[in-house]
Amino acid sequence: MIGRAALFAVIAAALASAPAAAAMTCGGTATAAGVGRPEPWLAWRGQLSATAPVYARPGGPRTASVTPADASALLVLAARERAGRCWVRVRLPSRPNTASGWVNAERLELSSTNWRLVVHRGSRRLDVLRHGRLVRRVAIVVGAPLTPTPRGLFAVAGAWEWRPRDFLGAWVLTLTAHSDVLQHFDGGDGRVALHGRGGASLADPLGSARSHGCVRIANSAISWLARTIGHWQLPGTPVVVN
Repeated sequence: MIGRAALFAVIAAALASAPAAAAMTCGGTATAAGVGRPEPWLAWRGQLSATAPVYARPGGPRTASVTPADASALLVLAARERAGRCWVRVRLPSRPNTASGWVNAERLELSSTNWRLVVHRGSRRLDVLRHGRLVRRVAIVVGAPLTPTPRGLFAVAGAWEWRPRDFLGAWVLTLTAHSDVLQHFDGGDGRVALHGRGGASLADPLGSARSHGCVRIANSAISWLARTIGHWQLPGTPVVVN
């Protein structure tokens, strides 16, 4: 679990240097063959450059808004054309863990990703997939029995380089997931993250279930993730926890 102070610190360290994203629509590609639901071999992500209104349905009532500080990119769950305009349903970085809403695609810069991260709570491993094929498998620390890592389809909300000797380790990848048990943690809202290991977190060995819900990964492995996928491409990447 990542606390509010730590989350604000990593966000503040990165926002100033975030590259601007140009507006882009999906046009006539909003079909099963184009922008659509995430598959094991392909998913779509929408990068945010400004606050985007969220609607209950395409052209329907506005229910919320999402900002780049909430998530720098959103995982697309579905797409629909309405009155010549493309709308995408996205996974929201808020409770409940199944939260979603519709966003006008003109508010996002849409791009595809062939990467997927799969967390196996039982075997305590992380599988890194590309084009549906296993690229790397690493041991991890998952949530303890009383504070388990939540199951579901999530997405990386943000990726920030951190301090290797700190509890959070070399990188912090916040997720759209929140703890099913802890409504608040360390001043935050119970947000779950994938992060490295350093300091006191090294006391819990890889392959154990001892966290408050976060997934801890060796610094070398999470640094490889950021380097291989690209830290600006990680947000919006699907993360499955089973």
